[in-house]
Amino acid sequence: MSTPLEVEPGASAAQPEAILKGAGKIEGRSLWQISWMRLKRDKVALAGGAFVVLLVLVAIFAPLLCKLVGVTPNDFHQDLVDPSLQTPIGKWGGISADHPLGIEPVNGRDIFARIVYGARISLLIAFMATMVSVVIGVVVGVVAGYFGGWIDSLLSRVMDIFLAFPLLLFALALVGALPDKLLGIQGDALRVALVIFIIGFFSWPYIGRIIRGQTLSLREREFVDAARSLGARRPYILFTELLPNLIAPILVYATLLIPTNVLFEAGLSYLGVGIRPPTASWGDMLSIAANWYQVDPMYMVPPGLAIFLTVLAFNLFGDGLRDALDPRSR
Repeated sequence: MSTPLEVEPGASAAQPEAILKGAGKIEGRSLWQISWMRLKRDKVALAGGAFVVLLVLVAIFAPLLCKLVGVTPNDFHQDLVDPSLQTPIGKWGGISADHPLGIEPVNGRDIFARIVYGARISLLIAFMATMVSVVIGVVVGVVAGYFGGWIDSLLSRVMDIFLAFPLLLFALALVGALPDKLLGIQGDALRVALVIFIIGFFSWPYIGRIIRGQTLSLREREFVDAARSLGARRPYILFTELLPNLIAPILVYATLLIPTNVLFEAGLSYLGVGIRPPTASWGDMLSIAANWYQVDPMYMVPPGLAIFLTVLAFNLFGDGLRDALDPRSR
């Protein structure tokens, strides 16, 4: 039998608090904090997000910016247009201190003012149409994925029908046959509302299928089973357990859908069935510039560059946001 070890009086076992002494307060990070840390390391995505914020501010304060520069979007400056060629007087499309981006052929309207005001139309339609698509797509996707069975089969077939629908042809036909007044709405407001409805209502199946797939995966997770075992009802599970876990894919897809809607609105305006002149629109400016590119090629640069940079910024920010929220997608 071995002799027991002698312990000096006053000696005591080390306490866990003593081991961690000096380490400071330890705080856990939420998933959103971790995602923000990843996003901050992506300088390209941050640059895209900064450009998007700047573009939104430009669209909101368009009247103030034009007032500071001293230009308006619809005023003619025919004294700055060559009467024989109908092109701007001077080099680079009439660029000067008074007109930073030059002027339009024929009428001499300021391009800077029309680009700034055109951003309002493009972003308004893109954001509102995306909101319509997201709301419809999330509702249909969650219902189809959670309930399954014949409900899932029915809603999936509806999504397949919408995905096969010729959206561009329908938009051309509907907008072309639109009356000047409908349901008390007329003018530009009617055109904007119709374009938002067409883009938003017929684009929701894309996000609907993504949310459906995510819901099918989430409904089999342990936290959903735990909620069921505790007697939670379906509305509680849908709004408290499932939707918070779907925010990340919803945000990512929304940021990637906005530039698509910007291009679609520009395409409709380019084809002459979008926003009617004299309201400024990037697509309408490109449509007019296509007839003047041989004698005034500079007129095509500002609207084309505005569309290009806007779509690029949203795509870069959307890709960075996707990688930050779901690193496994890389």
